[in-house]
Amino acid sequence: MPKILVIRFSSIGDIVLTTPVIRCLHRQLDAEVHVVTKKAFATVPAANPYVAKVHVWDGPSATLTASLRREGFDAVVDLHKNLRSLRLRWALGAKTFSFDKLNAAKWLLTAFHIDRLPRKHLVDRYFEGISGLGVTYDGQGLDHFIPPDARVDPTQWLGEGGRFMVAVLGAAHATKRIPREKWREILEAATLPVILVGGPAEREEGDSLASLRFPVPVFNTAGSLSLHQSASLVEQCAAVITPDTGMMHIAAALRKPIVSVWGNTVPAFGMYPFVAQGAPAAMAMEVAGLHCRPCSKLGSERCPKGHFRCMMDQEAAAIARAADLAAGS
Repeated sequence: MPKILVIRFSSIGDIVLTTPVIRCLHRQLDAEVHVVTKKAFATVPAANPYVAKVHVWDGPSATLTASLRREGFDAVVDLHKNLRSLRLRWALGAKTFSFDKLNAAKWLLTAFHIDRLPRKHLVDRYFEGISGLGVTYDGQGLDHFIPPDARVDPTQWLGEGGRFMVAVLGAAHATKRIPREKWREILEAATLPVILVGGPAEREEGDSLASLRFPVPVFNTAGSLSLHQSASLVEQCAAVITPDTGMMHIAAALRKPIVSVWGNTVPAFGMYPFVAQGAPAAMAMEVAGLHCRPCSKLGSERCPKGHFRCMMDQEAAAIARAADLAAGS
């Protein structure tokens, strides 16, 4: 049984995108797969049955490096690919596999709007990078595993029975988030009850939205549930409305119908929902014709132009209709 270390320090969505690689390494090579990631995200791979052990990264550490050396890895798969991961894999001295981050092409698109990006998902580039291991993608999409003690019963908000949608409030950067006023418009056009999910940073926004009168019931769970508990609600919902964020990838892993709403980032970066063969297709909502978009490959805390048209010009009614269609309403 080969022993393989997968490096992905952050963040939630990026870690979920590594799961097809982890699964195929384990299944196709009968490999013992270890993952090294930051403590804040360790619960995601820790719940994965294809992961034998999670190692916590808190920055460069001689103790961690020595511990990893003692594991005697046969190969290191670097799916983070930055200076920190480069130093770690050099220190381990095992045969290394990585991937093309396409940074030059992304810079051309954000700086000059010259599009040289291949129409290829990041997961497909991952598999190109590890082809030397003899592993191929199996068509089964992403994985996200919810611990039994994290499962949540939505009837505590909805009562018995009834279908509902999940609306994802949070994102790592402000220019990826759907603004509160746009959420108000979307919820005004909703036809199914909606449960809002997010972290503590979104609690106030969720409370504010849930306090308003809409044609459908709206319930806020932002800040009161763990990541896995929020994923449990996603697993049980009829459809998900989400910006480009980690919960979007979790929804794809759970085979849910997705309406993704794109602000400053673009699906062309290769980070759109990666769906399994036979799973519901995801719908992408974008504002066409904005020459300022994409303005960065990750996101920022404010619109560089000040108008935030990539989100403010989104058609709320069209997003709600797409969610209805995705949910089969």
